[in-house]
Amino acid sequence: MSAEDDFGGFAPPPFKAAEALVQLRRQLRDLRPLAERGTRYEIGGRAVLELAAEDAAIVARIARRPALTPEWTTSRLGSSLDVRRFVDTVRQRLRQWDNDE
Repeated sequence: MSAEDDFGGFAPPPFKAAEALVQLRRQLRDLRPLAERGTRYEIGGRAVLELAAEDAAIVARIARRPALTPEWTTSRLGSSLDVRRFVDTVRQRLRQWDNDE
């Protein structure tokens, strides 16, 4: 089964990492208490997210918990669905970190 079969005979549009990164950054700006610092997002001065665009994907790193030297989980976002799932993951982690404090 090909990608065209999944979409009723039409292939999804190609993923444009640079454009998706702009949209992702906009979505993350709206999430409190994240503070944007270039390609990095912080909570209280502690890095919790890092983003970088590659040719066909976005490389996103999210901390397991806020810390001065965090443990990172790296994700490769290669589709719009991956980006939406990542934003959901960030929201979930923010709630978890808020409850832990």
